[in-house]
Amino acid sequence: MELFEFIGGAETIRRVVEAFYPKVQAHPLLAPIFPEDINPVKEKQYKFLTQFFGGEPLYTRHHGQPMMRARHMPFPITKERADAWLDCMRRALEETVPSAEVRAVMLERLRGPAYFFVNTEDPS
Repeated sequence: MELFEFIGGAETIRRVVEAFYPKVQAHPLLAPIFPEDINPVKEKQYKFLTQFFGGEPLYTRHHGQPMMRARHMPFPITKERADAWLDCMRRALEETVPSAEVRAVMLERLRGPAYFFVNTEDPS
């Protein structure tokens, strides 16, 4: 079985994205680096995650090659922010994905990119 089907396909991705962004917007470390109008970000995230988890290449089709590290460079992403992002994602997965096995697979797959985007030292 392909990963995209294993996680529940587009329906799962949509539910996760919808549950994730209210958490991001409420997080004191993450909210400042996201726009007030989160809808375009949510749609890009849906397209990216669909592609990232093995679905159709929606992100590439609409926005070109992901080059996600480069796209995130304008924003100060610290390890602390990566941790916060993953925690918001973990909580969104807990709310929307019934299977603990699927949640674990998804979160583990997202862990690498989350820390790969770190581009700023945490303030000491």
